[in-house]
Amino acid sequence: MDTALLDTLFAQSAVGLVVLDPDLRVVRANSLVDAAHVQEMIGDHFTDVYRLDRPDLADEVLRGVLAGEGPVHGRLVRGRLRRLPGADRSFKVSAYRLDGPGDRPLGLLAAVVDVTERERARCREECLAAVREAVGGSLDVAETCRALVGALVPEFADLAVVEVVDDVLRGAEPPVGPLGPDVPLRRADPDGGTRHLSFRTPYALAVSDLRPRLVQLTPDTAWLDADPDSARLIRSAGAHSLIAVPLTLRGAVLGLLSLYRCGDTEPYDEHDVSLARTAATRTALSIDNARRYERDHVIASTVQRRLLPQYDGDQAAVETAHVLLPGRDSGCWFDTIALSGARTALVVGSVAGQGLQTAIAMGQLRTVIQALAGLDLEPDEMLARLNDTAERLAVERAALPRADALHDEPLAAACVYAVYDPFTRTCTLARAGNPAPVVVAPDGSARPLDVPEGPGLFSADSAPFATATLILEEGSLLAFCTDALLPDADAAARIREALAEPGRGLPELCDAVVYGLPAGSRPDGAALLLVRTGTVPANRVATWDLPHDRTTPATARVLVRDRLQGWNLDEDTIDATELIVSELVTNADRYGTPPLRLRLLLGATLTCEVHDSSEVAPHLRHARTADEGGRGLFIVSQLATHWGTRHGPQGKTLWTEQDLPAPPGPTSAGRGRPAGEPDPPADRRGGEVPGRPPGE
Repeated sequence: MDTALLDTLFAQSAVGLVVLDPDLRVVRANSLVDAAHVQEMIGDHFTDVYRLDRPDLADEVLRGVLAGEGPVHGRLVRGRLRRLPGADRSFKVSAYRLDGPGDRPLGLLAAVVDVTERERARCREECLAAVREAVGGSLDVAETCRALVGALVPEFADLAVVEVVDDVLRGAEPPVGPLGPDVPLRRADPDGGTRHLSFRTPYALAVSDLRPRLVQLTPDTAWLDADPDSARLIRSAGAHSLIAVPLTLRGAVLGLLSLYRCGDTEPYDEHDVSLARTAATRTALSIDNARRYERDHVIASTVQRRLLPQYDGDQAAVETAHVLLPGRDSGCWFDTIALSGARTALVVGSVAGQGLQTAIAMGQLRTVIQALAGLDLEPDEMLARLNDTAERLAVERAALPRADALHDEPLAAACVYAVYDPFTRTCTLARAGNPAPVVVAPDGSARPLDVPEGPGLFSADSAPFATATLILEEGSLLAFCTDALLPDADAAARIREALAEPGRGLPELCDAVVYGLPAGSRPDGAALLLVRTGTVPANRVATWDLPHDRTTPATARVLVRDRLQGWNLDEDTIDATELIVSELVTNADRYGTPPLRLRLLLGATLTCEVHDSSEVAPHLRHARTADEGGRGLFIVSQLATHWGTRHGPQGKTLWTEQDLPAPPGPTSAGRGRPAGEPDPPADRRGGEVPGRPPGE
């Protein structure tokens, strides 16, 4: 019975059986081990029969079983039978000790199962699982390609190259296959080079008929001379097997995946092609999602750029520079707005979120600020009215159908609004959820600035906004930033340190702030507005305190003509300004209360201001034909480019702005000085009025 059992086991067993003596030499083996060479392996050492990749480890494990350490079950090893050609295969080996009388070891019984195909299938499943986990988690094309390479190398490929149609990287629609030879592909790696596919290669064929190619490579492969770059890569890597798979989606070609096996690795087969096709399909879908996101980002960035100031406008008494850091956040903005009286409004804000809708919301808020700035509102009132607009925008979004993606997307924004007056050298500001600006004195020292923080725009908090007023030295620096650049006190200290060099230009200081960002930080969009404060040159302004009587309009006309002639302005501008000043002063004399003050400002435009202590603002009337009065402000509105009224704690100011004509030549006729260039100033503040006896 024992003999029959042993013979049957060796003849009909489904696994290879090898009997070893105590020296690990083959005593007996069945036909599943190697039917043609069973007798030839008798007496050979086990590790000579199976050329294992780790023979020393196999010998150690088998001797451990002989020593009584217990059997070994299903240990996976790599190797091949000595007399069989081909690549290494995978085996599962189990070893059991054969005991004789007195438990003396007679040898070992080794069961050897070839699990090569099973291991290959398992490796393919693991690779597919790795691809599913790694690919698709990013909306960046380059990151998606890197994730694919990381999932395939080295388990499935020794070398992987992903190339994407160049226009697809910028969000363009992918071309419909077949891919033409003039379409460049860009490698998705740090080198990022581009190439055109030669038509005599498997790469070009794969993107032409949209079918993968399996190619075994040899030094004599015919098409290598048509693609020298690929030939160099193949030779340097020692590649012997290639799969070229097009990255396609709905008939459009997004790129190409090339997989290589090198050295002693097994060549690819048709089962591997199936895996490569599955991985390429998932990658193509992820790249297309990233492409669509990139397209939306490009559109949003374009809209944002068009909604931002297109040039640094010259302001009367401040110097400005800005930096807009690119990123996924398309809701950052800044503004410098010229106000009446040589004042400047300074704005920085941000809308949370990404994409086109965020850029649109930013544009809406910026437009509201531009419109409200002309009303000369105080910063706290400006933010209150801006928040009213924000609330209406939030209500409109909430009213969208539930199926709309924007319905449940919340709105959040922050803003800081400041007004700088060069005559008082004050900066009045308020903020809504935005960090307070950083202030640096002309000597480089930091200035403390305590600005109460108001609630963010679109916030449910109904707390009022508060203002802070700071008197600044001429040449002070203010840095207005979005919260991405000013997240904490350390960031503010870094910005102050970067700005502590008063002799440098503002563009250089903007760069220094960016250079000082911590290593590895990458804000998703940020805005920085730098402002250096100044004053209006004395020879560009004239101010008079006027009496409150009927002769004042005539006196004002004389003063204005004398000053404008000193500034070398043309006669038409002088006549129009005389009439404007006469009407404004007459209005103030009739309906206002003293004291009365007239001021002229010469800059890019000519500004006239008449101040009185009354709070009552005049209104433009449309007089009828028979009316004797009511035409003053109408005349002013026709002669001036802009006009308006601003209120302050000591009354109101009526102001006008007139555009100045371009000078006809390099010098004004008969004056020897360029037109519009002022004469040396005469200080008229508190001085005597021409044409009136002293003391009158």
